[in-house]
Amino acid sequence: MVNVIGLGYIGLPTALMLASHGIRVVGTDYNEKVIEALRSGHLTFKEKGIDRLFEKARECGIMFDISYQNTDTYIISVPTPYDKFSKKIDAKFVVSAVTETLKVAKENAIIVIESTISPGTIEKSIRPLLRQAGREDVQLVHAPERIIPGNMVEELYHNNRTIGADSMETGEQIKRLYASFCLGEIVVTDIQSAEMTKVVENTYRAVNIAFANELAKICRHDNLDVYEIIRICNMHPRVNILQPGPGVGGHCISVDPWFLVGDYPSLAKVIDESMKTNDAMPAFVLHRIYDIMKEKGMNDLSRVGLYGLTYKENVDDMRESPTLQLLESQEKHLGYPLKVYDPFIIENVVDHQYHDLDSFLNDTDIIVIMVGHDEILHNIRKLVGKVVLDTRNICCLEGVYHL
Repeated sequence: MVNVIGLGYIGLPTALMLASHGIRVVGTDYNEKVIEALRSGHLTFKEKGIDRLFEKARECGIMFDISYQNTDTYIISVPTPYDKFSKKIDAKFVVSAVTETLKVAKENAIIVIESTISPGTIEKSIRPLLRQAGREDVQLVHAPERIIPGNMVEELYHNNRTIGADSMETGEQIKRLYASFCLGEIVVTDIQSAEMTKVVENTYRAVNIAFANELAKICRHDNLDVYEIIRICNMHPRVNILQPGPGVGGHCISVDPWFLVGDYPSLAKVIDESMKTNDAMPAFVLHRIYDIMKEKGMNDLSRVGLYGLTYKENVDDMRESPTLQLLESQEKHLGYPLKVYDPFIIENVVDHQYHDLDSFLNDTDIIVIMVGHDEILHNIRKLVGKVVLDTRNICCLEGVYHL
């Protein structure tokens, strides 16, 4: 039996995938409401294809419990935030999960950590827990996730995976577990290499996004079309510039690179500046709003509407959302309310939040597209007559403003 610890955006799909492929699974989470919902047949977040996977996993006998199980295999998938001051990883949730697991684990059990961690975390923060508990029989493995909200199910099936283990025998055992559903290549390596590769993957993308964002600022300075420039540059066979945007959200690209900055402050200079560039984009968007209002002779911020609260299109994930960062910055300096709407966010999470697109549009004169949900793509014509700042380059209307 596999006990999956942490039933959030990564742990739950992993548990469902294993269960639906014949593995006996118990999913554990400290949040009783999450467990109650799942037991009652209700998912705790929206995701393409997860409904069908959930039903199949339930048919195959998946169980949910707040208690850690007495078994021989654990997959830990809990959050790994970072300290905003030191930039170092805060591994308290992983430490807590491993500590509780050791209390009930069978002899020679394997604990697989899926949570993204900085290189050396298992050696410095996790392995000592085994010695303290007198459980050095337990094997540690790092199998970092490689999925993204919006396409989790398909990526679980097809993405390549990395297994980091102390021994090839243990690594191959866990490789067989993931191969029960994963069609991609599964590489077995040592633990610290696995830790480093996951962080480097997200850092690579963060640096590339930062270049695009900085290019947008340079082009704005000289009134050039950054999207046209990127389009032409990408015609070169060895150039692939990403698209600029209003900021970077989610729990990967906006967080993981800071681990390297925190652990290697004198070495990770390019990474540090890249992260600062990305973090500054919500404020850059706010200044674009002010400039456009000045150009249009408008002064009522309450008539400005932000479309999108999530960090990416067609998901309900708001972690590190650029819109939330923009609102925090704006309220701190001016305090005027901006209207907000997102079709994927049902509950009220911010002030002046709308739950109907037409009402939102009727009460606004300036629309800032922060997220390119399919809904707005299908309703572009409703923006005719509005002043539109399109931070995602999805709007084809004439006269639209961009970054």
